[in-house]
Amino acid sequence: MKIHVFENVDELIFSLADYIYTISETIIAEKGNFNFVLSGGNSPRKLYELLSSEKFQNKCQWDKFYFFFGDERFVDENNAESNLKMARESLFYPLNIKKENIFSINTSLPSPELSAQEYMRLLKKHFHNRDLQFDFILLGLGDDGHTASLFPHSEILNEKEKTFKAVHVNTQKLARISISAPLINCSKHIAFLVYGQSKAQVVYHILEDKSASSDSFPARLINFEGNNVEWFLDRDSTQLLTNTKTSNL
Repeated sequence: MKIHVFENVDELIFSLADYIYTISETIIAEKGNFNFVLSGGNSPRKLYELLSSEKFQNKCQWDKFYFFFGDERFVDENNAESNLKMARESLFYPLNIKKENIFSINTSLPSPELSAQEYMRLLKKHFHNRDLQFDFILLGLGDDGHTASLFPHSEILNEKEKTFKAVHVNTQKLARISISAPLINCSKHIAFLVYGQSKAQVVYHILEDKSASSDSFPARLINFEGNNVEWFLDRDSTQLLTNTKTSNL
């Protein structure tokens, strides 16, 4: 695990965008495409807008990107809460990404369980029934320590399979569909995008608090011992850290 701390959000976002570009070029050169799992919520919008701006729109080989979602709320795709809607507005439409390159989670089915099952069928077809392994997974971090839709004390935290599952949590008004921790951990590259003073407490619990459990802070499930995890943090979110070593890209 490597931790990178930046003085402000703009520096963080640009560095992460450039990192994605570099990783994608390497992997495309190796196998011809790049399987990129997007994070939802509000934090990644700035990153997606930068990636679709003049600085990167002609730099990355977008026609060779395949886009996936780490989680989705069980709402209509045009609902303001939809991760697909946010990604369309900030990334897919500006870059004219082809529909066949976007693997969204179908939330028009009768239940989130069926949505998760259908998504797994899509993934298995894309990966030709081989082991699922994404090239790059982008993750956020909630104030409660969740990432993707792996919420504290939720049943999916016990999942041992590399899969997507329905998530029902009493503290959340909407059901979700989420990637499991084992499927995240087998990705070639994983990056956390975290910024803001409001994240300082949870960042401390995730990165330094040895008494914190993964059941209470699910982001701790993500491969702390592996070299495939990179944390991109701004200075405000690291205010409570005292022992964490940082590195430069």
